[in-house]
Formats: sequence, structure tokens, C-alpha cells
Amino acid sequence: MGFTDRMKTKAKSLKRRLVLPEGTEPRTLQAARIIMDEGLAGAVTLIGTDAAVLAAAGDAGVSLAGITVVDPAGSPDLTRYAAEYVELRKHKGMTQEAALKEMLEPLKWGAMMVRLNDADGMVAGAESATAAVLLASFTIIKTSPGTRYASSCFVMEVPDRTWGADGHMVFSDCATIPDPTAEQLAEIAIAAAESCRSFLDVEPAVAMLSFSTMGSAEHPDVDKVREATRIAREKRPDIAIDGELQADAALVESVGKKKAPTSSVAGRANVLVFPDLNSGNIGYKLVQRLAKAEAYGPFLQGFAKPVSDLSRGCSVADIVNTSAATLCQGVDA
Repeated sequence: MGFTDRMKTKAKSLKRRLVLPEGTEPRTLQAARIIMDEGLAGAVTLIGTDAAVLAAAGDAGVSLAGITVVDPAGSPDLTRYAAEYVELRKHKGMTQEAALKEMLEPLKWGAMMVRLNDADGMVAGAESATAAVLLASFTIIKTSPGTRYASSCFVMEVPDRTWGADGHMVFSDCATIPDPTAEQLAEIAIAAAESCRSFLDVEPAVAMLSFSTMGSAEHPDVDKVREATRIAREKRPDIAIDGELQADAALVESVGKKKAPTSSVAGRANVLVFPDLNSGNIGYKLVQRLAKAEAYGPFLQGFAKPVSDLSRGCSVADIVNTSAATLCQGVDA
């Protein structure tokens, strides 16, 4: 079963609640209808005024039957949400009056729904900049306990099923942190391992990639990967994490045995953690084009609760697939 089908099947069984803050965006409206019709969510909420969402749905030819529309300005939850926002931002001088105004913003409202368990996941970005989605998520949903940084991953699905987990692998970070420190790289590795469990339903084998394998080269960039590996292992000894490893040592059993014979990850990695955004972004695109792989994502990781950012050029299918995957985050097999 391919990644998309797996995520849809899992989402159907979970029946989680999805919020789509961009309630008047045409592709989002079409996606919301498909998500409800296919049973990918137990509930779908769109944010916007009733009149605006109804008009946009009419223009898009979308029925809103079974879909909840919430207008923050008229919602009985406004005061409760604003009070929570004051608590979150009081160190920045947030007042109740200012919070009432800011909570009218759809992205912040959607994030607060997730924070307060009125929704299980949020997907946005079809018409909002990534920075805006991340700001609402960082400010309100926050990162997971013990995690300071959010990152991203792609799920790569290659035709050759001998790689990774039946042809599926997690690549991280390919879209968020340009030049991570050792601490950030360690958190990326831990978050990617959790993404592997949620998305691939297998135990992660995390390779910390470098141009060096176990001391074959010396350079400050290699030192960073080594330190990141140490930190990640110290934080999460339950996860199989090893490095530094060159890509062939991480993926090819014969090479792994030769270059890193004592490694528990070499030759069988299903999670590749790249040392920086240059290599991560280049790497996933090379695999996507040259290996004719499918690249799903980027999915945000490291947040306390599921949230995903879309490309503003996304298709309706992209929104549907991302929503299904987002609703599966944080749930192992």
C-alpha cells in the first residue's frame, strides 16, 4: 500500500477533528468536501464569517453539508480563547482587549482550537505565507515538551521497495532550518524518528548524514554531526540513531558493514537526517527526479500537536493528502 493510501486508511480509523482556517479559499473548500465525503476526519471546521464562507462555497460549487463553519467574532469561545492567549503572551504585555482582537485572525483561531483540544490538527498555507502559519503555531500550539525547535520532513516513496521501509523513507530537515546547530540537528533527528513511527508505522533507524563515516574525515561540519548524534542519543536512548554516516554507508548493507561494522543503523536506515538545509533540499529533489520517487510533504514536526503548512501552489489533492497525514501524526501503529 502506498503512503497516501496508508494515511487515508489510518485517518479513517482515527476519526480525528480537522480545522482548516482558510475557510474561503476555493481549493480548501473543495478539499474539505472530499475529506468529509471520504470519512478522513471525524469533523471538519472552516474559519470565516457564515456569509463569506457560504458565498465562496457557492462559487466553488461545494456543499457545506456536515462541515462546521466558525466565525470567531460571533463565537461563544472567543472570551475563553482570548483568556488563554493572554496567559500565553502576558510576558509580552498582552492584554485582554488586544487578545480579543488577535484571536479574530483565522490562523490563530485554528491554532487555539488545536491547543485547547477543540480540534486534533490544523492544515493551512494555501493562501497564507509559511511565516504566518509558523508564527501562529509557535505562539499558540508550541513545541513538544523538551523540544525547542520545530522542523520538517518529507516522506519519500521510491519504486525500488528494497530501500528503507518497503520503499519509504523519511528525509529531514528539507524545508525549515537553514544551518542547524548541533542541538537543533539533534532535535531534528528525534522529531524525524517520531515522524517515521507515525507515517511509516515502523521503528526508526536514524542516520546522521555527513561526508564522513565514523571518523574517515575531520572538519568542523563533521564535528557538528557527531555532537548532534551524541545529544540525540543522550536525550532519546530508545531510538536507534547513529552517525556520522555517509549516504551509502547509511543505505547499502554491504557498504555499511565495511565502513561502520559496529553500527546498528548503517546499511538499514529508514530516516536520513541531513546536516543542513542545502543538502536536505537538494537531496530530496534529486531522489524525487532521478529515482522517480514521490515526495510527500513537507510535514512540520516538533510541535506539541499536529499542524501542517501547505505550499500556496498546492492542489486540492495536496490539501486532502496533507490533511490525512497530519491527522495521523503522533499516532503509532
